[in-house]
Amino acid sequence: MTGQGLRLRQIRRTALLLTALSLLVVLLSAYLRLDGAGLGCADWPACYGRLLSGEPQAQPFSPLRLLHRATASVFLLLACYLLWLCLRRPSIRPAALPATLLVLLVLVLSALGFWSSDPRLVLVGFLNIIGGFGLVTFSWRVVLASRPEYRSERAPAPVLRLGVAMLSLTVVFGALIGAGYAALTCVSLPDCGGRWWPAATIWAALTPFTTLAAVPPAGDAGGIGLHLLHRWAALGTLLLLGAASLQALGDEETRKAAVTLLLLLAAEVALGGLTVSSGFNLWLAVGHGVCTAALLATSSSLLQRR
Repeated sequence: MTGQGLRLRQIRRTALLLTALSLLVVLLSAYLRLDGAGLGCADWPACYGRLLSGEPQAQPFSPLRLLHRATASVFLLLACYLLWLCLRRPSIRPAALPATLLVLLVLVLSALGFWSSDPRLVLVGFLNIIGGFGLVTFSWRVVLASRPEYRSERAPAPVLRLGVAMLSLTVVFGALIGAGYAALTCVSLPDCGGRWWPAATIWAALTPFTTLAAVPPAGDAGGIGLHLLHRWAALGTLLLLGAASLQALGDEETRKAAVTLLLLLAAEVALGGLTVSSGFNLWLAVGHGVCTAALLATSSSLLQRR
């Protein structure tokens, strides 16, 4: 094997490790945020959002919190090493761009850590959730770009591009629900207390530049609007990505990614429905987030191979 081939293999292995670590970061972040907010407490839902009461306090010692910080630190070091591997002459240009974005994202998330102790800052929570998904996506894109058969000139099918855009929109609405502690505003399926479409006041809930004083109450118009937008966007994602996956089944090169995407779509819908119907069970909510990260990565696979 040539020196270039060995370096590609090294890049791919490092990126695979980073993908696994990023999934662990997403899992731990979701668990710590939701458990700290009260989603895992015994008298749920009465204790939901308990972090919002009073001034923010220092977080108590937790092995999982320590594991999260250690994993994030190792991730940063490996991401810098990965970027160095990609930029060494001759540079691996297809992998260098996502590797650069990965390092920049880690640095941004590290800077956000200074404000993460205050759960009332919706924007910080929103960016942390979105950033976690970005870590998985960029890590996996480096894996794809380091494959010998990588081809960047193939244009993805329009339905696939629309599906990925709709998936991204679904993720944004879900992140706003999580960052705004709006889970309890809608606890029914498929409607929200008889409502099927957001009210005109939804625009205020779409702005993350707010500081929460308390958890939005059940029936809050903004929270209900976010839930409904999230569900309608999820339906669009299911239809568009499902159609794109079915199209991709006919191509041997894209069949594996298409099957994986179809399975993840089914799992995501099931986890979302079970999370609401179970009264927002902690582990179902965490699993819903991890499955979202896997969906984003798998969609990248299909984009690169269409």
